[in-house]
Amino acid sequence: MPRFPERNSRLGVSLRRHWIQRHVGGERNNLVEGSNSNIHLAVVHFPVYNKTGEIVASSVTTLDVHDIARIGRTYGVGGFYVITPLQTQQRLVERIVEHWLSGFGARYNPTRKEALLKTRVKSLLADAVEDIAQTAGEKPKTIVTDAKQFPQSVGYERMREEVKTGGQFLLVFGTGWGLEESVVRGADHVLAPIEGVNGFNHLPVRAAIAIILDRLLAKREG
Repeated sequence: MPRFPERNSRLGVSLRRHWIQRHVGGERNNLVEGSNSNIHLAVVHFPVYNKTGEIVASSVTTLDVHDIARIGRTYGVGGFYVITPLQTQQRLVERIVEHWLSGFGARYNPTRKEALLKTRVKSLLADAVEDIAQTAGEKPKTIVTDAKQFPQSVGYERMREEVKTGGQFLLVFGTGWGLEESVVRGADHVLAPIEGVNGFNHLPVRAAIAIILDRLLAKREG
C-alpha cells in the first residue's frame, strides 16, 4: 500500500479507503493507467515571490487543484503535490479532495474523483521529495523552469529523452511571481520558460503545466 497523509487526517482516511476499494475490494477502474507514473507534479506556494520581490506564501487557488489534478491524470503522472505550510490552506485542499472522493462529488463526477486520488498536500517541497523517495524507492530529480541560464539548464528535447530512460522526476512549478531563487538553483534541471508571440508571458500555472507535460510526454505523430 502506498504512503498516505497522516492516518488520522480526513484526507488520509479518504485516500486510504478508496485505495483499498480499488485494489482490494475490486472497484472497477475504466481509465487506463498511463506509463508516466515516474513523473510527479508539485505546485509550490512557499517560498515564492510577490510582485515587489518579497518572499511570501501565496494562496491556493481551488480551480488549480481541480484542473491540475485532471491534467496530471490525463498524462498519467504518478502524483500531484500542493506545497503550502499554511494549515488553513492545507485544510482547504483536504476539503476539496474529500468532497470529490467521498462526498456528493464522488457520485456526481467519478472522473474528477479518479483524478484527485493522486493529490497530496505537503508543507515543504522537501516533504514531497521524501514522500516520492519512500514510495518509489529512489529520490526524484527535480525540474523547474526559469528565464535565466543555469549550469543545469536543459532543453525540452533532451529532457523529453531523459524522462523516458527511467528514474523518478518531480516537475516543480511556482505560484505568485515565481519560485524563490534557491529552489531554482537547487534543482537538478532547469527548463526554459514558455515563450509566447508578443512578449506577454504570464500564463496561469495550470496552463503552463499542461504545455510542459505535452512537450515532455505526449505521443508524437509521424
